[in-house]
Amino acid sequence: MERPPSEADVAVFAAQLGRPPRGVAGVAWRCPCGKPGVTWTSPRLPDGSPFPTTFYLTCPNAVVACSRLEAGGLMVKMNERLRSDEALADAYARAHEAYIASRDALGEDVPEITGVSAGGMPTRVKCLHALLGHALAAGRGINPLGDEVVDAIGEFWTKPCLADDEATRASADASPEVAATVGAPTGPSREDVGNNAGNSEIGNTEDPCE
Repeated sequence: MERPPSEADVAVFAAQLGRPPRGVAGVAWRCPCGKPGVTWTSPRLPDGSPFPTTFYLTCPNAVVACSRLEAGGLMVKMNERLRSDEALADAYARAHEAYIASRDALGEDVPEITGVSAGGMPTRVKCLHALLGHALAAGRGINPLGDEVVDAIGEFWTKPCLADDEATRASADASPEVAATVGAPTGPSREDVGNNAGNSEIGNTEDPCE
């Protein structure tokens, strides 16, 4: 993970989301193509509301792939396995703790979301976008179900990617607003990227991706 993000990274996030991002504390994962694809997000928004989704998936290819898996019923199967597989449930609970530890590493105390992670952790699967964002950011072996999502969607980065000129245009259109957002907390909605991983109801610590 990289902190702080460059202005170029923030411009790419803006192009991916279709709006200037807020709250980009860092780049949590970078695509093999070189572009950022997951934000490392501050846990408190500019208006003071808490935002628990630390790893926000922005890569359009990955977002679409997760949405297809959700539509295909993968979350239902994962939840069934969590109820019957004690070892998997234990590993998933550890992923929840790792998620919170990554948020705490930002050094911001937000008591409203103490013990809250994302994606339904530690006991349910509610959003594959959140699990994929965590798996990409943390690396393999941290989130078992996130790793399964990585395997299921395959090399999504080999598909046509966000054009470089789109990011350039976004930077020109959004500056200086885009530049001013570096280090300010994020409040993205799922609609920003089609069907994303975040908690879109600002101030609500429940993950709405159900």
